[in-house]
This record gives sequence, structure tokens and C-alpha cells, in this order.
Amino acid sequence: MTAHGPVLPTWVCAGCDRPWPCARRRIELRTEYDRAPVSLALYMGACLVAASQDLGWSTAGTLHHRFMGWLR
Repeated sequence: MTAHGPVLPTWVCAGCDRPWPCARRRIELRTEYDRAPVSLALYMGACLVAASQDLGWSTAGTLHHRFMGWLR
């Protein structure tokens, strides 16, 4: 269990109060989904959709970079 989960609806990290997914959670997610990168992308895509509803003031490009851009 991680302390670096998202606090909804603000999408900040519960562990470090940075925008979620924070650097620590990204490392954890890469480890957790080591053999399933497509599943990680699907999970983060679902998070992106949910966050776009909660963070409607943020631009689509910013949210995409935050939730999907680090997966490459």
C-alpha cells in the first residue's frame, strides 16, 4: 500500500502534496506494472478522464502530459 495516492477531487498526492502522480508514485507504478505497460497506460488513461472532470479549468495538454506523458 502506498501513501502516495491521489486526494480527490484536487488530484494532489496524499503523501507529499504534489500534483498526482508525483515522482515517487510514478516509480511505484512503473514497478507495479513492470510486465504490463499497456495496463498501466489504460489505468492512467482512466485517471486522466476522471481528473479532466474534476480539474475542468486545466488545459487538456497539461493534463495529458501529467497523466500520460511520463509513460514513454
